[in-house]
Amino acid sequence: MKRKIKLTLIVLMLICAGAVLYVLEQNTFDMEERSIEIPSPQGKLTGTLVLPKEVSGKLGLVLFIHGDGAVNASHDDGYKPLWEMLAKQGYASLSLNKRGIGGSAGNWLDQSIDDRVDEARQALAWARTQPMIDPSRIGVWGASQAGWVIPKLAGKEPLAFSILVSPAINWLTQGEYNTRRQMAKEGYSGDEISAQAAYEQQVKELLKRGATYEEYAQAAHKGDVMSRERWTFVSKNFRADATAGLHRFKTPVLLLLGDEDVNVDWKETEQVYRHNVSPSLLTVKVFPDTEHSMLSTRTAGSKLRAVLISLFAPRQITVNGYMEQIEQFLQKVSLPGSRTPGA
Repeated sequence: MKRKIKLTLIVLMLICAGAVLYVLEQNTFDMEERSIEIPSPQGKLTGTLVLPKEVSGKLGLVLFIHGDGAVNASHDDGYKPLWEMLAKQGYASLSLNKRGIGGSAGNWLDQSIDDRVDEARQALAWARTQPMIDPSRIGVWGASQAGWVIPKLAGKEPLAFSILVSPAINWLTQGEYNTRRQMAKEGYSGDEISAQAAYEQQVKELLKRGATYEEYAQAAHKGDVMSRERWTFVSKNFRADATAGLHRFKTPVLLLLGDEDVNVDWKETEQVYRHNVSPSLLTVKVFPDTEHSMLSTRTAGSKLRAVLISLFAPRQITVNGYMEQIEQFLQKVSLPGSRTPGA
């Protein structure tokens, strides 16, 4: 009996060791990551520059612009599969820690959309000084709130291309859409949803008249009070609307949307982009059964499934076709005769 127990333990240890080695191998990416620091008038910015391990000639570059939240450069390693794919396509990736995260000076909650545009411009200026980067092949990738940053950036910088994932159009209407869709998904009644929407309309009115945090906190529902820092952030940005800025795109744009996005009204986004961006520049892909972060609804709805895929198959965490769509877009952008900045 003791011999059987011993053998069983040995087998279990070997299985565990094998699983650990497999996870390590799956989470080792074929690229070189360099920690970088960019000086700026607002304090230093830290981040990561990702390069192919084998570099021959000049590289294109993709600047990553994050969505909402306290996001670090790798988005907790979530960007790494995409970074690896970009490296194989001959592109470097540049991603910054948000201010107050990972050594970047300041606090991201103090930033307006225009502040984020200026920060992106500082990153682009730094990238153009790097000897391995081809300045004519610098583009951007951005998700969610980056949809308010990138159109403004496109009006100020000669971007080679723009890739936008689940961008919103209007801050206020996006918030109401999110409330209604999320509550419906969680099984709330129509009356409960309408009551929450009415309450949030009251908060919008406070924002519009420039109410203080104390006024907001007094009017807010107990247990549903945002922090003073978050109130400041929302107060600076709630008027954001991407519509007027979309005409600034002069180079190819890839718009990626999920048809089960409860955060952003993807139909509105697609319609507004198609109306305001030249059809010769715009490529749109809507993924079925896909949510805001380009995860399948099955994966997004199960934390266990998401964790297991992240550990054992991180390159398959996003919905099928997402990575391939970006790869095909970049290959098309790189073809001779494709549109170049200012063309």
